[in-house]
Amino acid sequence: MNRITKLFNIQYPVIQAGMIWASGYKLASAVSNAGGLGMIGAGSMYPEVLREHIQKCKKATDKPFAVNVPMLYPNIGEIMNIIVEEGVKIVFTSAGNPKTWTGFLKGKGITVVHVVSSVKFALKSQEAGVDAVVAEGFEAGGHNGREETTTLTLIPMVKEQLTIPLIAAGGIATGRGMLAAMVLGADGVQIGSRFAASVESSSHEKFKQAIVDAQDGDTHVTLKELAPVRLIKNKFFHDVVALYATTPSVDDLKTLLGRARAKKGMFEGDLEEGELEIGQIAGLIHDIKPAGDIVKEIISDFEKAKQEALSL
Repeated sequence: MNRITKLFNIQYPVIQAGMIWASGYKLASAVSNAGGLGMIGAGSMYPEVLREHIQKCKKATDKPFAVNVPMLYPNIGEIMNIIVEEGVKIVFTSAGNPKTWTGFLKGKGITVVHVVSSVKFALKSQEAGVDAVVAEGFEAGGHNGREETTTLTLIPMVKEQLTIPLIAAGGIATGRGMLAAMVLGADGVQIGSRFAASVESSSHEKFKQAIVDAQDGDTHVTLKELAPVRLIKNKFFHDVVALYATTPSVDDLKTLLGRARAKKGMFEGDLEEGELEIGQIAGLIHDIKPAGDIVKEIISDFEKAKQEALSL
């Protein structure tokens, strides 16, 4: 056991990220049943849909699971109340000030983890009383940190300052990546892109295949004036690039983005007009397989890589 497996009462220090349009109860329960920590992504769910997924997850696994709550979304109060009412024991918060909800959640006996992209916000999270921090590097998919700090440099810098458990995220999809992150000081890893390309992921099959097909250099961070987001380069991405050539205003960017662009791409499978959010590590993802098999593969790869490192 280490600090993360002890904190969450799980077998392996592997956390499945709470990704929008990918992380329903099927994925969360499959990862938890395999010994990791599965997570329901509340960011793409209406409150009552979240309640339904929590209830179904409790029936699908007797192991711990978490809910991720991006705090920039509306209905945040209703979402937090549902989490308490349904007896969720672990909450990951992101995209907001950890002071806002940490006290409320911990007062209900809930373990709280906050996602950050810098040393500064890791320390603010620790001061706010969270139980652990996810430090996410710039390689990550989806919404990203403005600091553009990579995982390789972020993890040791955060580790140097932090006393609470540290989870590494961004650019990790294999056991070797997990070992590297832990050598740098992480107590565990949070993995998104690899689980997005799983059988149980709620994403559209076309998006899953786009992840598998993605190669080195096929993703890029854009829309920094709104909220930095890493996307697969498709028609929508190139429309954004063309708009930037005209020196657009923020309102121009918002108009192009419109509404439900991520849902269109990742959930409905529109590979041309949709947002296709995925990490740089997609270039190492070559198949779609059950989440339980992914966990087993990561742990096997981790143990093999550790033995190889010890023999050097």
